[in-house]
Amino acid sequence: MISRRTFLSFIGYSALTGLASATYAAVIEPGFRLNTTTYKFTPARWTPGLKLRAVLLADPHLVVPHMPLARWQRIIETANALEPDIHLLLGDYVAGHFFRTGTVPVHLAAEAAKALKSPLGTFAICGNHDWWDDKTAQKNKRGPTVAQKAFEDAGIPVMENRAVQLKKDGLSFWLSGTGSMVAIKKSRNWDFESRADIPAAMAMITDNAPIIHMAHEPDLFPEIPERVSLTLSGHTHGGQIRLFGKSFVTPSGYGNRYAYGHVVEDGKHLVVSGGLGCSIIPVRLGMPPEIVVLELG
Repeated sequence: MISRRTFLSFIGYSALTGLASATYAAVIEPGFRLNTTTYKFTPARWTPGLKLRAVLLADPHLVVPHMPLARWQRIIETANALEPDIHLLLGDYVAGHFFRTGTVPVHLAAEAAKALKSPLGTFAICGNHDWWDDKTAQKNKRGPTVAQKAFEDAGIPVMENRAVQLKKDGLSFWLSGTGSMVAIKKSRNWDFESRADIPAAMAMITDNAPIIHMAHEPDLFPEIPERVSLTLSGHTHGGQIRLFGKSFVTPSGYGNRYAYGHVVEDGKHLVVSGGLGCSIIPVRLGMPPEIVVLELG
């Protein structure tokens, strides 16, 4: 029979272990860790000889104390040190939870992003929280959102249902983007209107150069045409809690299918960033904040 002393010791150790785990998940991993994850591959329909290094920053969710402006600025410094050809910002600059001691205005996030330096420049899209946090956009059921205007005022193009042609070493490619799939709240039952217009973005493509497409939610991937070489997404945060290669809760209708990482389906490529900040609750476990580096070609 187990003794009372042994039982109480077990309870004490269990409590300490639980407290340590909670502290790590709520403070250390989301607030102090930062991984760099690199993917090296040649996308489908890619131009031979085209070498492109891209750095992806997704879902910073700026908020005090979990992602203050100073930390965002340090992340930007780290992104610059990676010396990419291009920086891509995948949306959700505002926070999606109430566990805060202060708010970081989105124009400050955009102003800080002006420090990103790369030969081909910095391009952005907006995420669902950038739409949800904008009361005017919700009321009028259309953009541009405050976040879009802030980044454009900072000189960073926002790829809202549009495309632009870029060149690296004389070889061209297209960068396109779409709006959020869950931009406009229709009811209290998690029913949303999409502002993603793939045909509008694709209509701007005028030749056969490869296309990199920015879509905040990876659930758009099945609708992306085969013509697109690579789709880049954030939104899921890798589930924020990811253990043994599985995300237990993801904001996706496809569960773990598009939760995180490099996915290839029917010859199409998708990369889903684990993101930087937190949504709903400020907790990460087994899914540290990350900067994604793409080595393409």
